[in-house]
Amino acid sequence: MLETSARLLKLLSLLQTHRDWPGAELAERLGVTTRTVRRDVERLRELGYPVHALQGTPGYRLGAGASLPPLLLDDDEAVAVAVGLRTATGSSVSGIEETALRALTKLEQVLPSRLRHRVNTLQSATVRAGVAPGPKISADTLMTIADACRRQECLRFDYISPRGGASRRTTEPHSLVNFGRHWYLVAFDTGRDDWRTFRVDRLTPKPPAGPRFTPRELPYDDVATYLAHQLSARGWPCQATVTLHESADAVTDRVWPGMGAIEAVDEHSCLLHLGAETTTDLVWMITSVQTDFTLVSGPPDLAGALRRQAGRCLSAIDQTG
Repeated sequence: MLETSARLLKLLSLLQTHRDWPGAELAERLGVTTRTVRRDVERLRELGYPVHALQGTPGYRLGAGASLPPLLLDDDEAVAVAVGLRTATGSSVSGIEETALRALTKLEQVLPSRLRHRVNTLQSATVRAGVAPGPKISADTLMTIADACRRQECLRFDYISPRGGASRRTTEPHSLVNFGRHWYLVAFDTGRDDWRTFRVDRLTPKPPAGPRFTPRELPYDDVATYLAHQLSARGWPCQATVTLHESADAVTDRVWPGMGAIEAVDEHSCLLHLGAETTTDLVWMITSVQTDFTLVSGPPDLAGALRRQAGRCLSAIDQTG
């Protein structure tokens, strides 16, 4: 009986790799006959695992079922799930904290002592610091938006903009992006006839979903680049553009998403478009890239602010002798 149970667990582990398995290969891996594999597959089905037979060739595939049977995780997978659940209890997504805690409790009850010790060691040695909690987002809201993105169905919602006030929007949703402390929806606004970025904590979906749409091409190569451009320029009261005297590839790692959008010029230079609340913020953002630059455009007082910052640096050096 113990040998059969161990073989079932090994069979389940193979099937959970989400690939198609010929019956003969499974039999070879398990060291049994194909007839034994068929019997073991039937036992898994009786336990609630939806093991499907492949068409055209004797083989099997594990599918998704109506209920959730026990999962078989290796050591690294179990630790990763436990750490993820602990993180979820303090996430910005509301309504899942208690659920995540219940799931974590169940998982820790069945973890071997060696793995429980690893998880607890990591938790006890970890401190969250320097990150203010972001606005809480309803899990139902995220799922509604994600479902509209997947189905390519128009999404209507009420939106509160800090500058434009309340409005009703009809959009063709493209992607949900979790950046920093906020969730964003990147979508084509049919009322404005242009792409827009929306803070999810400021919108309230209005079901039902609208008609299906044909996806449009983003104005940038990928959604992360588009969001970085939106966050760094259009949404800020102070905007600037500087020419960096290095190639775009050379400075990419020094410009974090949301700080600015890089535009390649040639192999020796690129443009950096930035946005911030104040001119002072623009100064430290520009100088943090740590390369020579030329100011192209910006607020009237930006050039003076850069000169004052340069003067402070020179003064500090002069005082040291």
